[in-house]
Amino acid sequence: RVTPAPQPITTQHTHNTWFLPGHTARHHRACLLELLAEALREAGLRPCDVDCVAFTKGPGMGAPLAVVAAVARTVAQLWDKPLLGVNHCVGHIEMGRLVTGARDPIVLYVSGGNTQVIAYSQRRYRIFGETIDIAVGNCLDRFARVLKISNDPSPGYNIEQMAKKGQKLVELPYTVKGMDVSFSGILSHIEEVSHKMLASGECTPEDLCFSLQETVFAMLVEITERAMAHCGSQEVLIVGGVGCNLRLQEMMGIMCAERGAKLFATDERFCIDNGAMIAQAGWEMFRSGQVTALEDSWITQRYGMKVACEVLSAKAGKYQCCLLHAALVRPHQGSGV
Repeated sequence: RVTPAPQPITTQHTHNTWFLPGHTARHHRACLLELLAEALREAGLRPCDVDCVAFTKGPGMGAPLAVVAAVARTVAQLWDKPLLGVNHCVGHIEMGRLVTGARDPIVLYVSGGNTQVIAYSQRRYRIFGETIDIAVGNCLDRFARVLKISNDPSPGYNIEQMAKKGQKLVELPYTVKGMDVSFSGILSHIEEVSHKMLASGECTPEDLCFSLQETVFAMLVEITERAMAHCGSQEVLIVGGVGCNLRLQEMMGIMCAERGAKLFATDERFCIDNGAMIAQAGWEMFRSGQVTALEDSWITQRYGMKVACEVLSAKAGKYQCCLLHAALVRPHQGSGV
């Protein structure tokens, strides 16, 4: 019998508050058992029908990760099921491949904490390009604070809507270094000039949102196209929270069309952090014979792709990948866990 904790805590999400590790951990503690019970009810399953228990090993905020890992370990032992720790990043990629049917894509992984161009090469995922400082989602979110844009439903979404009304392209720093990109300089520049430009009437907040989007997305398209040329790939898959931005999809689609390639992308149900992607990655691990021993079920806030990418099998030109550890039971937006 699953007994939910009393008085569930809701996470604050206003124009001046963000997800705090301690607060998010308390929210997870209050809601996790009821969420688990609800998922079983909706699926029409009993614990005996479950094959394995997957959880997010990292990366992410330490406190929420620890809460989820503790529940996963407990449930796995109570139900006598194998435990699987999943890498959050690979979860995004595997869910994208499952939903879109992409076979061997160049992956653009863009979120609040990650910006990487990844491809499958020589039986493992390899990073061909990445940010050398902050992630593109972090750049957009921090600029939203400058303009005091609401977090409801998310700062990136609100920037996207404002950008649609922009009429003027403001020149901003464009920093591509080989296969890597840098967003800290463009953020510092737009933070410095935005108030002066707005006060003088030189541009509108919508113009600045439009200009920032166009510039950073052009950088991402450039390094993705270079990776396609290097690997000879004819597919691009966009994953991560920023991946549901329709303007990014449009710009990437134009590039792919010019190369005779295909673009694969998903909507916010699968781009934004969710439990289904961890379950899918855990299932692939389980099918490949992977199990996380109890003594290895610790969590880590820094769990990069370079550490996680291990390929378990490859057949008929279609790879089965296994990241080392990830998790939860059903989609949950917001916490990054």
